[in-house]
Amino acid sequence: MLDQGNTARFVRVALSRASTATEAVTEAVAQVDRRATCFVMAFVPDHLDREVLASELDRQMGGVPVFGCTTAGQITPHGYDTESLMLIAFPRRYFRCASMFVEHLRDFPMREMSQKVDRLKTQFQRTAGWRRLGLVLCDGVSKQEDLLVSTLQLCLGEIPVYGGSAGDGLKFQETYVLHGGRFHSGAALMLLIETALDFSGVGFDHFRPTDTLMVVTDALPEERVVLELNGAPAALEYARKIGVAVEDLSPEVFAENPVLVRQNANFHVRAIHSVEDNHGLSFMGAIDDGLLLTLGTGTEIINALETGLGLKGSADQPPDFILGFDCILRKLEFTQKGMLDDVSAVFRKYNVLGFNTYGEQHCGVHVNQTFVGVAFFEHTPEDLH
Repeated sequence: MLDQGNTARFVRVALSRASTATEAVTEAVAQVDRRATCFVMAFVPDHLDREVLASELDRQMGGVPVFGCTTAGQITPHGYDTESLMLIAFPRRYFRCASMFVEHLRDFPMREMSQKVDRLKTQFQRTAGWRRLGLVLCDGVSKQEDLLVSTLQLCLGEIPVYGGSAGDGLKFQETYVLHGGRFHSGAALMLLIETALDFSGVGFDHFRPTDTLMVVTDALPEERVVLELNGAPAALEYARKIGVAVEDLSPEVFAENPVLVRQNANFHVRAIHSVEDNHGLSFMGAIDDGLLLTLGTGTEIINALETGLGLKGSADQPPDFILGFDCILRKLEFTQKGMLDDVSAVFRKYNVLGFNTYGEQHCGVHVNQTFVGVAFFEHTPEDLH
């Protein structure tokens, strides 16, 4: 059993590095007080048998709802990890939850989704003095996240939406969402959460725009593939702009040389996933003809982390914990630069708990190569002891 080492007061973290799904679930569930728990979020490494794990979680949690997904890595109380099953138990004393499951993302009419959200909000009665947020987990290779999260944010109005896209290590092949005792591909899950705690959204990267611009001159939007940039084959033009040979393009190179898209006054990373056979570029977010891309350059990573995570509550207190959705491309860059231990130390400092994603959802926008999260703070100290 791992020493979970977490100092968060308002959630319980359970970890197991057991090599089989049954052993991992048994060890992790033993660390959870089921009677006090409203719901559990499970972040799953890619080596465990999904069917066994889902069945065992459903059985051993004894009726406590478990939501989660497969990941490209976990963020535990110790920092970055790839081998741990992590359960985060949200106690009834501070949290309430209702869920909405979308089984077939590609075929789900947005109007029907709007109606489903409206019913959920109506049926989930408000608790006086508590605040609401939406958390989204979705298939990370579905290519439907942009439409999904913008629709959900529109439907939820003033309720902010955060979340992450499921992963499968570094394979980028099949990702799964856990709901109702089963793992589902091509699916999405939204949790409408009420909490007695204060919270604040988090969203940042460590890039700034340069003067190097590229225009998408030919694209396959539904496939998120750019065929041409500036009228030239996309991979060749991108490689020329960053000064490398096209055959040297890799996930690590993409991570260190991102392209940015401007939305109002802000720039968001639109991450490149891979080179296609025809020298096209496959992206991890929405792309279209005429889109203006700006080459980004990195800033100091640890300073960006400290600034982004160093939030303060209304009483000038640090977060009790931060639920984090951190893009796998960030982790690849940190690995390349030998900074995993340094970044993990910052995560431990701020009690970051979560997983490495194939994309992030931040207040209605699907982004890449970004840290998105929710920082939870003690609300009224005299009532919580």
